[in-house]
Amino acid sequence: MNLKFRKWTEEEFLREREEVLRQWHTGKEINFEESIEYLKNLPDHKNFAKKLIDAKERGITLAQPRAGVALIDEHIELLNFLDQKGGADLLPSTIDSYTRQNKYEECERGIKESKKAGRSLLNGFPGLNHGVKGCREVVEAVNLPLQLRHGTPDARLLSEIMTAAGFTSNEGGGISYNIPYAKSVSLEKTIKDWQYVDRLVGWYEEQGISLNREPFGPLTGTLVPPSMSNVVQILECLMAAEQGVRNITLGYGQCGNLIQDVAAVRAMQEQAEEYCAQMGYDKVEITTVFHQWMGGFPEDEAKAFGVISNGASAAALAGATKVIVKTPHEAIGIPTKEANAEGIKTTKMVLNLLEGQKLADSDELNAEIAQIKLEVKCLMDKVAELGDGDLAVGTVKAFEQGVLDIPFAPSMFNAGKMLPARDNTGKIRYLEVGNLPFSDEIKEFNRAALQERADFEGREIGFQMSVDDIFAVGKGKLIGRPEGK
Repeated sequence: MNLKFRKWTEEEFLREREEVLRQWHTGKEINFEESIEYLKNLPDHKNFAKKLIDAKERGITLAQPRAGVALIDEHIELLNFLDQKGGADLLPSTIDSYTRQNKYEECERGIKESKKAGRSLLNGFPGLNHGVKGCREVVEAVNLPLQLRHGTPDARLLSEIMTAAGFTSNEGGGISYNIPYAKSVSLEKTIKDWQYVDRLVGWYEEQGISLNREPFGPLTGTLVPPSMSNVVQILECLMAAEQGVRNITLGYGQCGNLIQDVAAVRAMQEQAEEYCAQMGYDKVEITTVFHQWMGGFPEDEAKAFGVISNGASAAALAGATKVIVKTPHEAIGIPTKEANAEGIKTTKMVLNLLEGQKLADSDELNAEIAQIKLEVKCLMDKVAELGDGDLAVGTVKAFEQGVLDIPFAPSMFNAGKMLPARDNTGKIRYLEVGNLPFSDEIKEFNRAALQERADFEGREIGFQMSVDDIFAVGKGKLIGRPEGK
């Protein structure tokens, strides 16, 4: 295996960079020295990393939507609408599907057809094709920090272009933008490609420029147990820190039980900081992002606003640094800018009402934090063992052996043997552990929690629980109870 968990030398990075910048003609627009100067002159209120640190110090939760359309002027109009009418604190540029698959020629045709049609025919903003010049038009036309959000297994050139253009945050990672998104891309390749992205950020950091990196927390967004998503976040955090990234936002997708959601965010931040300290990454600043419900939404808008408000409450009470906002049109399709703004306003109202409040410590909360940490440590220890101390190699081997296993993922490199389900209070537990290296104590804890639900519902523990839970929120409940329960 050619993959190693170590910082790339400048020579290795620059050698690969020559090839990366030749992938598409817009790569020729990048001048590193000029980009450094441009980023240094960006005002602080447009720097994502700085705004997150300020929010963390002030103890507030920022609101950020998802959004992206094909043409520059329309994209600017959309983002300014979400700022001025919605009240967003941070802005995204969600990238289109062609770019995510590195199909730049199809993307170019999509831009041309969108111009002819007078509306976006792409499901996002094709920043790579617009190039540094086009992306800078966006940076200069908005008044908030911009983040690149995409889902791309190989985001090397995309990251080069949009970072040079002034986007000061980039979401993704070698695990989280592969296993939940791709079918046949190897982990060894994506981890290496994201080492490049992280080394690029580290390279800018060496020039005194603060940039933010954000692994994708929700993964498949479907009943992912907190310890599984947390271990992926911690691994991607450490891989980024090794390449010189200094500002990292770790993500978590809402599971629905308030105690478990708060416990998961706190456990994630605390354990990530502990692992960073153990490995000598003492200059890394860790913040958190809470993703509102990523599963099925009710079609009724009033009910959808209820789900959005619930997610905003959990984010605030967990002390997350920011929250990714959903819209009341989630069950319908791509939301209008008005619906997106409504989701932001709803979220901001809840955040304002809960400002300064955190969920009080309790025996249940502390027990859940301890349980999540115990499961994460078990998984992390096995990854380190499989890699003989090398976390990158260990991660690849862990997925090969099902030691790490993400539920309902499309990747052929994911074992798919682990199954989750909710317990009787709605917390997500391990129904089938598959090849996860859990101790008998952890297995028994999860089994007992699910048995309590089974007894209450008068049925056997089984896969039907998972199926019922997947559709429950769309039907107006958190737990997929049998009829009459």
